[in-house]
Amino acid sequence: MNTTPNRLFDEFAKLMTDAAGMAQGVKREAETVMKHQAERLFADMDFVKRDEFDVVREMAQKARAENEALAERIAELEAKLAVLTQGHVVAAPARRRALKQRRARRPASSEARSS
Repeated sequence: MNTTPNRLFDEFAKLMTDAAGMAQGVKREAETVMKHQAERLFADMDFVKRDEFDVVREMAQKARAENEALAERIAELEAKLAVLTQGHVVAAPARRRALKQRRARRPASSEARSS
């Protein structure tokens, strides 16, 4: 009689071990199915991958830094230009008219030379 309860407990333990193994298999299968469903959902929604996002963010940071440097350079050049043209502000319109007149005469004179 003593062997029957031991055998019963052994069978029960074996059954529980098999059930635990089966539960782990079901868990893995469910995780795999959920992962594939999530990947398909994200692919349909056109989400950006992390590495692509990081590359674009780095490009934007670099562009911002270059933009700031160029803005500083433009400000410096405008300041230099303002200093250089301070005394010539009154003569500028007359100078522009003279340049336009010269340019208007050039095509006619260059055609005469080539003939």
